[in-house]
Amino acid sequence: MQSHAPHTYICPICLGNSGVENEHTLLKQADLVFRDELVSVWINSFWITGNEGHLIVVPNHHYETIYDLPETVGHRVFDVAKRMSAAMKQAYGCDGITLRQNNEPAGDQHAFHYHLHIFPRYEGDNFNVELTKKSFLSDERERVKFAEKIQEKLQNY
Repeated sequence: MQSHAPHTYICPICLGNSGVENEHTLLKQADLVFRDELVSVWINSFWITGNEGHLIVVPNHHYETIYDLPETVGHRVFDVAKRMSAAMKQAYGCDGITLRQNNEPAGDQHAFHYHLHIFPRYEGDNFNVELTKKSFLSDERERVKFAEKIQEKLQNY
């Protein structure tokens, strides 16, 4: 498939997966919730007001879109997303979850490394309105609180 990443693109997800923390990555090692041989799960550094602490499940190797993703990795992404969703529901006390995955610029993909979002959802939340107003949370200590909550509950799943 055609790559939509700019020629000079430095993949922030690959950097985070490699343990690099610099101006090109927003993933901090303290945000890492889970890792195995195929995928990693991170607390996302962009927040939706009222739905804070959402996760992204990412392949450890670089695949730009779902079209490039090997089926074995895709299956693992889904299996881990199911486990993370259950842990999130218990850890946050949310009423439900929303999975979101974007491909190509027309599909709202901004980081050109396949990633699946898992958002906590609450009855009456303004998720669909607030999604357009996402904000970057630079205080890593706030994100770590959410990572710790998920990690604590993972033992149950």
